[in-house]
Amino acid sequence: MSKFIIQGGSKLMGEIRIGGAKNAVLPILAATVMNSAENILFDCPNLKDVDTMISILRAIGCKVKFEDNVLTVDSSTLSSHIIPEHLVREMRSSIFLMGPMLARCGKVKISYPGGCEIGPRPIDLHIKALKELGVKIVESHGFLECEVANLNGCEIQLDYPSVGATENTMLAAVMAKGTTKIRNAAKEPEIVDLQYFLNGMGAKIHGAGTSEIVIEGRKTLKNTQHKIIPDRIVAGTILVAGAITQGTITLTNVIVDHIRPVISKLKESGCFVLENEHRIKLIAPERLKSIDVIKTLPYPGFPTDMQAQFMALMTIAKGTSMITETIFENRYKHVDELARMGAKVKIDGRVAVVRGVKNLTGANVCSKDLRGGAALVLAGLVAKGQTVVDDIWHIERGYDRFDNMLQQIGSDIRRID
Repeated sequence: MSKFIIQGGSKLMGEIRIGGAKNAVLPILAATVMNSAENILFDCPNLKDVDTMISILRAIGCKVKFEDNVLTVDSSTLSSHIIPEHLVREMRSSIFLMGPMLARCGKVKISYPGGCEIGPRPIDLHIKALKELGVKIVESHGFLECEVANLNGCEIQLDYPSVGATENTMLAAVMAKGTTKIRNAAKEPEIVDLQYFLNGMGAKIHGAGTSEIVIEGRKTLKNTQHKIIPDRIVAGTILVAGAITQGTITLTNVIVDHIRPVISKLKESGCFVLENEHRIKLIAPERLKSIDVIKTLPYPGFPTDMQAQFMALMTIAKGTSMITETIFENRYKHVDELARMGAKVKIDGRVAVVRGVKNLTGANVCSKDLRGGAALVLAGLVAKGQTVVDDIWHIERGYDRFDNMLQQIGSDIRRID
């Protein structure tokens, strides 16, 4: 099993270019099945989840080429509506194929998706929205068998601004008859990027980034080319790496507005942040200050995907910080592992109280999920001595060559297979 071995204590210095966003490329890859043409995606990250989605596309008959972060998908050879169960269980984002396959084929068979075990993430909202568009769904023995003769546009009120349900509904509605309005839609930047891609294919969508999205159905879609937006979570993680090591980090190819809540909390911790539209420079203080309140919220609030990294940061800050996780129920699996390194964290339901210590100590720890694993790496960067992070396959689901990226800015980290 692959692992990272980290010698802590180096101040990170240098410049990193942020690549394309995992959470943007996956629904866009799913969308490529909706036309019988070749679509080209630029700045695609080389991630385990992307590999899984590519494997799914190939399994259902698409031709896929991935080279130098450029992905070409030819879906003219699509031959199956059945999504392989073993691949679906590897990755939750496989659920994004439901909408596009229904739009293209009128049917899809898919098992319940996998992914990180960070608490209940039911797909009820997806199912409810698709049914409102006219889809007949039969649930049996862990599978969803979905079929529709004609998708019909309608008004859909989401009970919660779910990113996945918003995107799946958009994808299905693109080729529905008439107009679909999604109310209480999620506002994440990745949804806006999906809108750009779909409109490039000839869709007519507006409102992404607001709570109401309007989709006017189209009968056919054309081929297109699209550059994936930068990954705001990777950007935030690298900024925290600079902050936790008292370093100086510059990020390029970053959309500053997408990480405003992260920048705000870094400033609150005592970091100096200089920014323009696509570039950020962070200078960390000698000793970080605690942050009184960090509360995860849907975008544009503080992202749940940065909660674990900021917990690692606060373990060495002066004072006591309080973190409240409002999105997922089971997203504190990294706490016990941080404790092995000397962190002082107390959990009470969804609230974590972090009492900063002067130093962490290297230890053998285990990654339990994607962002929690990244947090352990960050803690290892500042810990005294050697830290070994096991089960890094979780981390590699969301970070493209994480060790190489950190090596570029001066960390002593190596990957062992």
